[in-house]
Amino acid sequence: MAAVAGLATALVAAPAHAAPSRAELALRWAPIHYQDVDTTGSHALSGKSDFITRYDYDNNLVGTDNWDHAGQSIAAAAYYSVTETADHWFITYFFYHPRDWVDHPFFEGEHENDGEGLTEIIEKDGSEYGVLRAAVSVAHSDFFSYAPAGSTWTGGKETIDGTLQLKASTHDSLQHPVTAQEAKGHGLKAWPQYDIVGDGLVYYPSLTASEAPSSADDRDVQYQLIDIFAAGGMWAQRNNTSLFAALGTFKGDTTGDCGVGTYSCTTNSANAPWGWDDGNDTPSRGEIATDPAKLAAEYFTVPGMLSRTYTYNPYSSAAAALEQAAATLPRTID
Repeated sequence: MAAVAGLATALVAAPAHAAPSRAELALRWAPIHYQDVDTTGSHALSGKSDFITRYDYDNNLVGTDNWDHAGQSIAAAAYYSVTETADHWFITYFFYHPRDWVDHPFFEGEHENDGEGLTEIIEKDGSEYGVLRAAVSVAHSDFFSYAPAGSTWTGGKETIDGTLQLKASTHDSLQHPVTAQEAKGHGLKAWPQYDIVGDGLVYYPSLTASEAPSSADDRDVQYQLIDIFAAGGMWAQRNNTSLFAALGTFKGDTTGDCGVGTYSCTTNSANAPWGWDDGNDTPSRGEIATDPAKLAAEYFTVPGMLSRTYTYNPYSSAAAALEQAAATLPRTID
């Protein structure tokens, strides 16, 4: 009997699992990311214009020299932000390219800086990392919604556009969602709605490794996850007028060969997550990142709880400015 009592005491005293950090959450659900690569023409830089990297890859915070410096560093990185309610985590991932480019003169423009991504919605089901219920991706000025197989979430005011596939990472053996970006314009959708055609890169997430692809056709490259809310990071730089032309819009000009031999080169044409906007849908500019619970309620039918009250959301520190930007700034077509 004493042994049974001792066992009961040990079971009661067993420590609970520590909650994962936001960085660990971001790593757990970060995409395996397919990047199609085009090496055609001088603006491709032998494919480097399609490699993901940091927005400050050239060691400065100037938005108007990123086209010119493209290719200086191709160390792979992506950015994330985590917001939280009592019942869900919302993780936004942002992939940056110095160029949105074309290789022909017909009716398609190009521009300096390029930012696309997605927001994933994770239900807190009592497990360490929760369960992935849905995601919404950004392809230029349109949003696309997805749910993984077996998700209890269905379409709401928007029709679900496809299944979010999961694959095991070669680096941690966990099942990760799989996303893909097209070459040149870098719209992002769930794989295989976009896919590698010919040359391409397959990126795997890491908190520490930031690898440079060995070529334009490298199928195992680790990208480093960087917190948008880090001290001095992207969110902290939101009012830096050398980097941003407006709240959520990167500053870009027509210097270098942007537009040369093509239809046009537009200025100030790339968005940070708090500038992403699908003008045909209810969520306002940036709310895919700044108020993702609202996005979830609009896009999906949710059978369980979906709190709209955040327990962690640093974007709310600029709520008034974000609301004003949504009401007054023109839509940026990325």
